[in-house]
Amino acid sequence: MALKHSALHDRHVALGAKFSEFGGWEMPLEYSGVVKEHTAVRTSVGIFDVSHLGKLVVRGDGALEFVNSCLTNDLGRIGKGQAQYTLCCDDATGGVVDDLIVYLKDDDHLLLVPNAANTDEVLRRLQAAAPDGIEITDHHESHVVLAVQGTRSDEVLDALGLPTGHDYMSFAEAPFGGEDVVVCRTGYTGERGYELIAPNDVAGELWDRLLEAGAAYDVLPCGLGARDTLRTEMGYPLHGQDISLEITPVQARLGWAIGWKKDAFWGKAALEAERERGPVVTLRGLVATGRGIPRPHMSVRLARDLPIGEITSGTFSPTLKKGVALALINAQVEEGAEVSVDVRGREEVFVVTKPPFVQPGVREEAS
Repeated sequence: MALKHSALHDRHVALGAKFSEFGGWEMPLEYSGVVKEHTAVRTSVGIFDVSHLGKLVVRGDGALEFVNSCLTNDLGRIGKGQAQYTLCCDDATGGVVDDLIVYLKDDDHLLLVPNAANTDEVLRRLQAAAPDGIEITDHHESHVVLAVQGTRSDEVLDALGLPTGHDYMSFAEAPFGGEDVVVCRTGYTGERGYELIAPNDVAGELWDRLLEAGAAYDVLPCGLGARDTLRTEMGYPLHGQDISLEITPVQARLGWAIGWKKDAFWGKAALEAERERGPVVTLRGLVATGRGIPRPHMSVRLARDLPIGEITSGTFSPTLKKGVALALINAQVEEGAEVSVDVRGREEVFVVTKPPFVQPGVREEAS
């Protein structure tokens, strides 16, 4: 099957991007180098094309109540103009079908942004459950998503006349090039920033003008390689690695994204039962004491002969200059414990550490 492309693909080619496959899409992996792009976000500003993310629109009388009965988090906790991290779980097992962001535009109008690889499955499950009068449409390929992330992101958007300064996990809509653009103060990097959802018709102009406005702040176009190192430093989970149909929210320590008091959501019974008895394994952070760089599926041991789990996400942290990881390990292993990781045949020592591994700036005021 041919890979899908963002509406900005030609611009990425012109910038010399290296590409990789993500959820059926060919997307930029890096331009000038992962470490350089990572550092730009932590110190100034970077711009990502993340248009492979899904865009599902749910409309109709009772749309809010319907979505709230399916997904884990409680939409009653937010109001119009706010966004919420939530999970789509399998009703029988409680495993994670996907994690996504819900934008609450109105009680009868919601925008869901799932991961690329899982968009079709989330859509299928919602459509199968939707009552008469609820319409769910797929705008996956008709809109782009651009993430402007970093301490100077407000200045970049201000130069384009786009709204800034709103609260974390809230959004505003503004005209750009004759189209409405959603500007949400969210991101997957741990830094102050925004995600812009815009129709393909204005995607090129929006990308070009963001780069032009960011030139004064040494902006860099950033690929999904830096996005991965940035999110790992924050301990943010990635579906397919840290959460999956086999890894539940209880195991992944995502209970804060579950509305436990709600009457219903997919997976409620299974997750309540697991929560009551306690998970056998749980997702923990690991920080290297030496030079070892962890990678997914590496074995984690409490002693040389006592395997306790494995790495789910692991990388070199450009900020800390050492290896960091998320690992699914025995739930009885506590923070502060030293464990060993088999790094290509070498036993490397790591300390069980609560993420984030670096100080987050996502909620900070603009500089």
